[in-house]
Amino acid sequence: MKTAVFADRDGTLCEERGYLSDPDGVALLPGAARGVAMLNRAGVAVVVVSNQSGVARGMFGEEQVRAVNARLVELLAEQGARVDGVYYCPHHPRHGAPPYRRECGCRKPAPGMARKAAADLGLDLARCFTVGDKASDVLLARNAGCRAGVLVLTGYGAEQQQALEAAGRAADYTAGDFLSAARWILCELDPGCDTE
Repeated sequence: MKTAVFADRDGTLCEERGYLSDPDGVALLPGAARGVAMLNRAGVAVVVVSNQSGVARGMFGEEQVRAVNARLVELLAEQGARVDGVYYCPHHPRHGAPPYRRECGCRKPAPGMARKAAADLGLDLARCFTVGDKASDVLLARNAGCRAGVLVLTGYGAEQQQALEAAGRAADYTAGDFLSAARWILCELDPGCDTE
């Protein structure tokens, strides 16, 4: 069974653009590709898990989500970084219309996407980590039984950090960006690590 990092998309790997639906709008955050590549070299799978309620809200369709995801994977690959899987949730419990407006088990912080990836890719959830810029990413780690949830201060991370701490649910680790998160994870997996 493999170790993985479940990485959020918007605000974590690429710039937060608010309901991103155009592949041409995808811009990697500084250090994101380097962090993914470091994890790749260490044999850690990288899996993108993203809530995409813009589908439920009628702002764009699933084909646009898939196109944006494909562009993200392409931009990472251009810098020598590989994504092992991409999962998204198009649902929202209160907004939009059926079939997308519904309670589901995949919308973070619910563990559905992590469990599906674990089954598809042979992952040991207890050895996995989550990285993202929202409370839902940190709570996903707890709900899926992952080793740790890492909050990054890119995207919405700074404001989410305050909310998590006020609620007594601080992240297991807070990193400035995805590259810093990857370095921390690699040192958690191998205390004698050298991540430079």
